[in-house]
Amino acid sequence: MAQHLYFARDTKLFIEFDGVVWEIPVLDGFSFSQSTNATEITLAEMENSAGVSRRGRRAFNDSLAPAEWSFSTYVRPFISAGSGAGAADGAAEHHAVEEVLWALMAGADNYDGTTYDFDRGGSNVITPSGSDSAINFDQSNKSTLGTANLYFVLGSANRQTYKISSAVVNEASIDFDIDGIATINWSGFGSEVIDMWASTKESTSEPNNGDTTNDGTTIAVGDIWLDTDNSYRLAVMTNVGSGTEASTPLIYEKVTATDNFIRNRLTVATIKPNSQDPDSDGTNELAPTSTGYDLTLTGGNITVSNNLTYIIPEELGTVNTPFAHVTGTRSVSGNFTCYLQRFDGTDGQGMNSGDTSTPADDSANFFEDFAAIDNVITNSFALVFKIGGASGTPRLEMTCATAHVEIPAHSIEDVITVETNFQALPSEISETDEVTLAYVGA
Repeated sequence: MAQHLYFARDTKLFIEFDGVVWEIPVLDGFSFSQSTNATEITLAEMENSAGVSRRGRRAFNDSLAPAEWSFSTYVRPFISAGSGAGAADGAAEHHAVEEVLWALMAGADNYDGTTYDFDRGGSNVITPSGSDSAINFDQSNKSTLGTANLYFVLGSANRQTYKISSAVVNEASIDFDIDGIATINWSGFGSEVIDMWASTKESTSEPNNGDTTNDGTTIAVGDIWLDTDNSYRLAVMTNVGSGTEASTPLIYEKVTATDNFIRNRLTVATIKPNSQDPDSDGTNELAPTSTGYDLTLTGGNITVSNNLTYIIPEELGTVNTPFAHVTGTRSVSGNFTCYLQRFDGTDGQGMNSGDTSTPADDSANFFEDFAAIDNVITNSFALVFKIGGASGTPRLEMTCATAHVEIPAHSIEDVITVETNFQALPSEISETDEVTLAYVGA
């Protein structure tokens, strides 16, 4: 009997959300697992008259912990062709290969073929258009978020598929690695990891009523089909009956393209105070609100987290499975670094960032100004990161309109750098506008 080994580089990821399946290329280093919560009972007693003291123990499985998953994707905006196999849209509008993950993170539980929204009303979470694809968190003030099913298809022969049911996105982290390609690290949870090998059908056409899966049973709703005529892409059977077989539509536009990668080196950041006089003492301590600080970054990170926890029943005599997730505090935080440098004013511009002239790459004044407002408990800055350039395409723009910026810290290296941490805050504590995103395709 032949043995089959499975290599990570042969893996494909598919996400089933609201009756549609997206193919999401992932990078090396992905993982998924599910552990067991166990209880141990021990004996501890004094000796009896014979000098014997029992020291045994028993172990019991209480419940399955939530499934945990993580993977990385490239940031890949594109303009849909509007037609053809796997098209993301019926018009030439802006999209991203990984956009369904942002939709899940931001509270969407419905997909109507173009936009992602919250089924009980409200604004769209993602709205593609002819100029960009705008993403907001207006619908994210919910105790539970939308869920999806993740399918990891492993191997290049005798393919093994694992399903993470009721998966939810917990965190997305973007690193500004100066020499790398813009990448997002995703992580989250799910209810259960399910082996789907027995429920898989590999064929050149959609399975018919009476066809059988790997274990010899008749194809049924919920089984998966790997299309051998379309790079073994995955679909889920939604109907099985004589002449009425149906499976989920599949979106995979631009997953194999190479013209929609973004170089981190092109990233541009603007840091503008929302008030030049944050302590209201009549003195302008910070740079003008119209110009702010023009800092050329050497690196940075932005992390968006839902801080999810899971509720697990605790019935005796059974191994319980995770029941539901609950959202925690939504947090958006990050940091950025730049070289320590001071503008010398030789071209006629002022040397002080409090002047009305446009400041140049002046991180020394940036530090000096912050150190001077130590009586301001919470400051407010508009941070805009344009990953891919100020006007280049493709690019991803992330805007934190009211960020609290901490005092920069010096890092002593071959070239002295300044590192600044920030917390993106909502405009009001009940609002959801900590961060907005816009994908711009090429």
